[in-house]
This record gives sequence, C-alpha cells and structure tokens, in this order.
Amino acid sequence: MAITELPYRATTAQACDWLAQQTGTSWTLASLIGEGLTPFVWLDYDADYPELFGDANGGYAAPIFFEGDIARIVAGSADVLITTTKDAYKIVTQLKSPGFRRELDALRFMKKDLERLAGKLKHASEAALKSALNPEPVITEGATESQMGINKKQVLLAFSALLKMDMEQALVSGDGLFGDEGSRIKATTKKAKNKIEWNPVTLALGLNEVYRVPMSHLKRAFATHDFLLEWQADWNESLLLLGK
Repeated sequence: MAITELPYRATTAQACDWLAQQTGTSWTLASLIGEGLTPFVWLDYDADYPELFGDANGGYAAPIFFEGDIARIVAGSADVLITTTKDAYKIVTQLKSPGFRRELDALRFMKKDLERLAGKLKHASEAALKSALNPEPVITEGATESQMGINKKQVLLAFSALLKMDMEQALVSGDGLFGDEGSRIKATTKKAKNKIEWNPVTLALGLNEVYRVPMSHLKRAFATHDFLLEWQADWNESLLLLGK
C-alpha cells in the first residue's frame, strides 16, 4: 500500500515503503542504517533509571547510534540491544549491563531524517544526470586551496556531541588539530574570528585519528546534516583512499 504521508516516527516497513516510492529502489533495515539514518526506540519511564529520563516521566524516544549496537542490527539480529544511548536531555549515556532489549518492530525512524535523505538522494541523482549531460572540463593547473568551509556553529552542531571535550574552546584556541596546519581554511584565518571556517573532511579525519571518534558516527554526521551534503563526495573519496 502506498504511503501518502509519513508519520512523525515511522516503522521500518513504513520508512522502506516510502523511500521506495521516492527513489524507485527497494529498501531494507540494513540499507536505511547504511545511509546514516539513526533508528530510535521509545523508552517508557523506568524508575530504575531516573537519571536517564529526568523530567520525561512519560518516556522518550532514545536513539541507537553506538557502533556495536548498530552492527548487531545490521548483521540481522532477531532483536535490538541498546547498551549506549542519549538521555532525555540528549547527553550520551552508557546503560547498566546488559542494557535494554527491544523487539525489532519497536524501531522507529524520524520523518525529518527520511525526508532529508530522500532530498539528498534526489539531489545526487539530478547532479549525476546533469554531469552526464554537461560534463565539466578537466582543470589541470591553477588549483588553489578551497576557501569554502563550514563555520563554528556548524562544526559544533555536526561534531561536538561525538567526543568528550570542549570543542568550542578548541576551535577558538586554534591549537593542534584545529590550527592553521589542521582543519582551518587558511584564507579565512586572516578574517575576524567569527568568520573563520573549517574543512569538515579534514576535521572529521582528524577526530577519528586523534580522538578515536568512530567512523560510523562521522559517516552519519555527513549523511544527516544538510550543510555537509556538498562535502559528501570529498568525504567518500577520502574514505576510499584510506580503505575505510
């Protein structure tokens, strides 16, 4: 049955059917996650975990993003095991062993995430068609450093939740990974501090190498933030070159 309107939190079947209508290709739970979508599970309030729920005494939708939890689902597990999630205030929290188990049918995908993915895929398809019809000339010389990056607000939105450090302070200080020899766009460092921009691909690779942020989390960031869509090709090329 065709889905004319996605619910706010769609089941796996609803998400797959809707995306199939939008893209003309079939979808599975594994392919949804493979495209960077984050599954959620509704957690009813549990008095044994007061710090997890806070004021959300009716429960809340908990994201599943921990690499091991995701890998288990993609591998075809018969149920869902949540060992790490975010609490009701969106703070990353490791659950007491053995974690929470839920049925696969309990998985939900956010409407806004599905619509964003459909838009990204449509944009990529249109760009590929345009490129095939009007190929760009190959530029062999005169290449210069890109002066186009993302600003501090975007950096924090995309990456700050992925590691335990004061990322805003690190960006302001401009030391180490975030310095001129790191991920800052050099041309922008001559401007006011609030005008400095960062190369998100270089930044993400540094976060993985230096701070051990999992690649799966970084891939999801590039797949879910609109302002990183134009960097997706560079990101994928870098992963291919690194064998990741």
